[in-house]
Amino acid sequence: MRAPTGSVVGLCSASATLSAMGMAFLGYWGIHEPAHWGWADSLVVGLVFLSFLALGSTIWLITTPVAEDGCERIVPARRTFAAGMALMWLAIAISVIA
Repeated sequence: MRAPTGSVVGLCSASATLSAMGMAFLGYWGIHEPAHWGWADSLVVGLVFLSFLALGSTIWLITTPVAEDGCERIVPARRTFAAGMALMWLAIAISVIA
C-alpha cells in the first residue's frame, strides 16, 4: 500500500518542529541553571536527548534513498517519530511532577 502523498514532508516537518519545541522546553525549564541536579533532572535531560535521537532518526530514515522501488520507509519512520514524541512528553510530564 502506498503512503499518502506528503508523508515524507509531513514527517520531516513534524519531527523538526517537535525537536525545536524540545529545545525550547530545555531552555525554559532551566538546563542552564548552575544549581545541583537531582536524579529527576538527569532523567528529564536523558529522555529529551533520547527523544532528539529518535526524531533525528525519523528524518534520516524517511529521506534515505532505497535501492528497491517498492521498499517503504514510512512505517519505520512513523514508529521512530512516535517513540520520540512519547519520550518528549514523558520528559515533560516528569519535569512537571518532580
